[in-house]
Amino acid sequence: MPNFRALFIVFLFVSIAIPSLAQKPASSNGKKSGNPVFPGWYADPEGVIFGKKYWIYPTYSAPYEKQIFFDAFSSPDLVTWTKHSRILDSAAVKWAKKAMWAPAIVEKDGKYYLFFGANDIHDDKKEVGGIGVAVADNPAGPFRDYLGKPLVGQIHNGAQPIDQYAFKDKDGQYYLLYGGWGHCNIARLKDDFTGFLPFPDGTTFREITPKNYVEGPTMFVRNGKYYFMWSEGGWTGPNYSVAYAVSNSPFGPFERAGKILQQDPAVATGAGHHSVIQVPGKDEWYIVYHRRPLTETDGNHRETCIDRLYFDEKGAIKPVKITVAGVDAQPLN
Repeated sequence: MPNFRALFIVFLFVSIAIPSLAQKPASSNGKKSGNPVFPGWYADPEGVIFGKKYWIYPTYSAPYEKQIFFDAFSSPDLVTWTKHSRILDSAAVKWAKKAMWAPAIVEKDGKYYLFFGANDIHDDKKEVGGIGVAVADNPAGPFRDYLGKPLVGQIHNGAQPIDQYAFKDKDGQYYLLYGGWGHCNIARLKDDFTGFLPFPDGTTFREITPKNYVEGPTMFVRNGKYYFMWSEGGWTGPNYSVAYAVSNSPFGPFERAGKILQQDPAVATGAGHHSVIQVPGKDEWYIVYHRRPLTETDGNHRETCIDRLYFDEKGAIKPVKITVAGVDAQPLN
């Protein structure tokens, strides 16, 4: 007859010594990304899919004089991330001296084009800077300066040339959305990204600023509708947040629908400056954003996080619940 007392003692020992065995979930699909999704101070994340990998291109969040390079991160499933260090730095962009931030990236004809802001210019008559473009043969770089000068080096319609987003419309036309200081412009990119094509009325930079806009524009299309999103509030404060509008055109008009991402005093503050990822072929969406841990007061101490983005039956974006757990593993087919 088996010694049940001895078996019980062995089981108890194993349960205490190796708790993962005793507490292993029934499903093997229970992996979560956790938030932040990778260590380090990173902000303004651009989330995108290339092939069978997710990529995030963030700002290295540091004082402007130290903010002179970009790292990138890739993942097959949103859970396991690989760091690609210094895919671009100021040594490769001779006109960029500081404050390289908020990258945006697109792939076109086998090349990868990285749009970025630099130098934090406030007076385009006295300062060189604005929005540049770098190019590489691989999403992990190395990237090199594409134009040798800013793509947008002046201040148009009151918009500081920062926080650019490259948007591909349904007809294949690429647009650049950008702007700080409470103004947002849209401009039609040339096919080779070396400049802009004027609109039929002769203008090049068209303002599409919605109510309460501050910075950080992004755009996507769902069910034929154009969703325009932006950040509100001050980036160093707890009330940094994201709002959106919907239109039938990338030019608007955009009437503010409401705020969908903001701080949760139980989780983190300053949740904003985001991007959006759609799983190819599915109505599954993720919001990639930065936030500040509750323990931090330094404006540059920001982390990159991912949570789910949901819509209601009328197409309105539901308020995002920011989490510590993050999102489930989602391999790309």
